[in-house]
Amino acid sequence: MPCCLLVFAGVFPRLALVFMWLIGYGGRAFETVLFPLLGFFLMPYTTCAYAIGMNEAGGFRGWTLLILIIGVVLDFGHWGGGGVYRRRVRTVEIVR
Repeated sequence: MPCCLLVFAGVFPRLALVFMWLIGYGGRAFETVLFPLLGFFLMPYTTCAYAIGMNEAGGFRGWTLLILIIGVVLDFGHWGGGGVYRRRVRTVEIVR
């Protein structure tokens, strides 16, 4: 289950979070609804990695820590990539 979930979360992180929540996988990892809800909008890759790490290993050591770090890097890359795209669009609009 975690391998298929990892592949699915890598392609569609928000859809994977909804799927995790529906089958109860996400509910076991989080004590409140606040953190998964914030993670859904702000850092979906990290939220998926956290749920997988807590459910499969009960914490973060070894491969689960690596998955969490990759999730954080992907989320920051997603945020940074959006800023670069906006700057390029503004530059093109100014040149025209």
